Amino acid sequence: MFLHNLAKIRKEKGLTQEGLARKAEMSFHTIVKIEGGRIKNPRIETVMKLAKALRVRIDNLVEIK
Repeated sequence: MFLHNLAKIRKEKGLTQEGLARKAEMSFHTIVKIEGGRIKNPRIETVMKLAKALRVRIDNLVEIK
């Protein structure tokens, strides 16, 4: 699972990485690592938090390979 649209959607929503981290109640460093590709397979709980914070469906964030 790879969150290929995370940065794009975050920017479209007018959020910084720090702002998204606060909304999703997770670490800023986790957002940086996911967007930078250092976390390639985030836990489903993480993906769900991000989707909820961004108000999008999970499938808008996820690319399954």
